[in-house]
Amino acid sequence: RTIGDRIGEAKASGNLGNTLKILGQFDEAVVCCQRHLDISQEQGDKVGEARALYNIGNVYHAKGKHLSWNTAQDPGYLPQEVKDTLQKASEYYERNLSLVKELGDRAAQGRAYGNLGNTHYLLGNFSEAIAFHKERLAIAKEFGDKAAERRAYSNLGNAHIFLGRFDISAEYYKKTLQLSRQLKDQAVEAQACYSLGNTCTLLQDYEKAIEYHLRHLVIAQELGDR
Repeated sequence: RTIGDRIGEAKASGNLGNTLKILGQFDEAVVCCQRHLDISQEQGDKVGEARALYNIGNVYHAKGKHLSWNTAQDPGYLPQEVKDTLQKASEYYERNLSLVKELGDRAAQGRAYGNLGNTHYLLGNFSEAIAFHKERLAIAKEFGDKAAERRAYSNLGNAHIFLGRFDISAEYYKKTLQLSRQLKDQAVEAQACYSLGNTCTLLQDYEKAIEYHLRHLVIAQELGDR
């Protein structure tokens, strides 16, 4: 501010916002991220504007998740305050998405799709969540980003469960399992086995369910995860 560096001030405000978000000070975080947005728009800095929109989406997303932890209900059954907060998150992600499309930034589009999928999932809009996660998956494959691909499969599995499409969920969870083994991520492998165990139970394939739950148990013991 002293040297009149507006872009620098915008970036610093954005960083402050992100830090306050991590500290759980969501309302202060929004103020800082909004300053980042305002200055970026004033300076015609499209990249900064896109980043600020994404960051504000993240603050509302984090706030919505934080508020919903106290309610411990299935996605979709949320108090009005939580719904409004998540709705705001998805509005900012949408604005971010249209801007990064304009900028031709595919990686940023992938991130926006993933977060839109997650917010719509929490809101109980499972069909919309699936559409966004499929877009996320396509971009992850484009970039050869195995970790993002794995997350997308997992999220697609979760959303199909709530639509009662257990067989489709099982297919996505199997892909999650495959990739977690490729990535040598045992905690995620255990998680995938757990999801598959539950899905097989819903499909009344109890033998397979037992197999997956035993695998989950073995990994949990190996990791010393009580």
